[in-house]
Amino acid sequence: MKTKQLLALAAGSLLCLAVSAQSKTTFGVRAGVNFQNITGDDAAGNSMDGKLKVGFLGGVNAEIPVGIDFYLQPGVVYAMKGAKWEGGTSDVKVNLSYIEVPVNFLYKPEVGTGRVILGFGPYIAFGVSGKIKPDNGNDVDITFKNSISQAEATTGYGTYFKKIDAGGNLLFGYEMSNNLSVQLNAQLGLVKINPKIDGVSNDETSWKNTGFGVSLGYRF
Repeated sequence: MKTKQLLALAAGSLLCLAVSAQSKTTFGVRAGVNFQNITGDDAAGNSMDGKLKVGFLGGVNAEIPVGIDFYLQPGVVYAMKGAKWEGGTSDVKVNLSYIEVPVNFLYKPEVGTGRVILGFGPYIAFGVSGKIKPDNGNDVDITFKNSISQAEATTGYGTYFKKIDAGGNLLFGYEMSNNLSVQLNAQLGLVKINPKIDGVSNDETSWKNTGFGVSLGYRF
């Protein structure tokens, strides 16, 4: 249900853009690093103990004025997410790659010679690739499925993830007079990314993407 609500909000925002877009719309590029984790509970309801994993993020966006110092910013971003687990004898990394579609609402007041960037908004993301990477080098490809059989859960539960992720962004940054900007963003996944196991009703597993990123941008 949360996914449908986020999709409806994103679609409504984009529709408003098409109706109210002004000639001062600008376009930008952004690239940086993600510090991501997979948080939540395992099948027994115990909190997961993952560690932050570093990945790349980069994409393009548009800024459409909707009022004095207020903007709507839709975009498309390639984002690497996942987590790292440290065991007694080996470490395992989960690498997940997504194409994200964020729609952020920005407030950009003038401060000094540039503008402060404050923003928030929803995102929806589509999984495009992934790998489980243990220390021993026996990498396993991740398969994106919304539900799996009990046999699949028994033989390789941690190698399956849902295709769609969705959640919210918080943004803080500064845009200089030369159109360069630096930005910090926090991200909270609001939907489970672990697949449902067919025929199992008492599974308390709840995996969610969460983390933050630092990036540089330029507006044209």
